[in-house]
Amino acid sequence: MTSSRVEAMAPGDGLHPKDIRFASCYVYSPGGHGAASQRSRLLRSLLKEGDAHFMDRYVDRVRQQVAEPSLAGFFSSSTVLVPIPGCSPRVRGGRAIADTLASALFREGLGRSVWRGLHRVSPVRKSATAAPGSRPTVAEHYRSFLIEPLLEEWPGPRRIVLVDDVVTKGRTLLAAAARMREAFPDVEIRAFALVRTMGLVPGVVRLLDPCVGEIRWEGGDAYRTP
Repeated sequence: MTSSRVEAMAPGDGLHPKDIRFASCYVYSPGGHGAASQRSRLLRSLLKEGDAHFMDRYVDRVRQQVAEPSLAGFFSSSTVLVPIPGCSPRVRGGRAIADTLASALFREGLGRSVWRGLHRVSPVRKSATAAPGSRPTVAEHYRSFLIEPLLEEWPGPRRIVLVDDVVTKGRTLLAAAARMREAFPDVEIRAFALVRTMGLVPGVVRLLDPCVGEIRWEGGDAYRTP
């Protein structure tokens, strides 16, 4: 890349992101009843606090699951972990929750390195506090992202795993993947979220529920399965 940064492209109706495979280990029920649903809300609250010791504890469980069929082959020694930035441009000394999570995954041997080259150039609304009809779209997320250039001496990744703390519909991850594919068109790009939201079910029966699924681009929006 010759420019100092990969600038956000102008908005348009031509944005058609490719589908992306994702993995997740834990589930969160925003309104379900029962002990497991209540614990899932506590888990999410602790995750959002960004405590590194808490993160290490749960990432250790992720490492254990990587050897199981549910996550087999998702992480490898050639994987470059790319944390999803927060909803606002980075401030000096600030650190996104996904950055802490990616660092914990790296310490557990689940990636070759952590690359912090994906940034926000403009803020987006937080989905957790926005009304359902006003949550950021895939296009809004896409326009807010910027990618720094690679150092020429860096050989580049063979596989990229985008890392986020929580995935709901998957709009953020789909938009980030679209932006990353512009910079790395020949690299396999996947996504990992420690927790996935289960908003359309009455509740959950367990917190640890590893899965590999897909985030699809359909009808101008993102849809996550499962």
